[in-house]
Amino acid sequence: MKKILTAFLALAFLASCNDATGIKDFVAGSDSVAINFYKGDGSMDAVVKVVVLRDSVQVNTLAGFIEAKQTHHNKCGVDGSLHFFKRDVVLKDVDFRMDEAGCMQFSFFMNGKSYYTELSTKAKGFLSGLKSK
Repeated sequence: MKKILTAFLALAFLASCNDATGIKDFVAGSDSVAINFYKGDGSMDAVVKVVVLRDSVQVNTLAGFIEAKQTHHNKCGVDGSLHFFKRDVVLKDVDFRMDEAGCMQFSFFMNGKSYYTELSTKAKGFLSGLKSK
C-alpha cells in the first residue's frame, strides 16, 4: 500500500509539472513587448540591445513560447528579459536564459508562485533573430 501511495504521489507531482501556467492567456491583451538582451553570460549587469515588438502576431508567438513545459531549473542565470505592455502599463515581466544549452528557460512570477518553463530551440531562434537585427 505504501508503494502504491508513493507511486501515485510521484505521478501527481510529475503531472503537475506539465500544467499550464496561464501566462499566455494573461499577456494575450498585450500591445507590445520590450526585450532586453544582456551580455549573454548569465548576468544581468549590461543591456547590450533593446528590441520593442508591436506586431500582435509576434507578441502572441512570444507568449506561446513562454507557455511551455515547466522545468525545475532555477539557478540558470539570465540572458535577457521580456516586458509585456498594455497601454504603456507593464502586465508581466519574464526573464530568459538561452545561451546555456543545459539550462534554456523562461522564468516569471505569477499568482504568488515562481515558474520556470522550457525555452525551446524555436524560441531561441526567434529571440536570436531579434537580437541580431
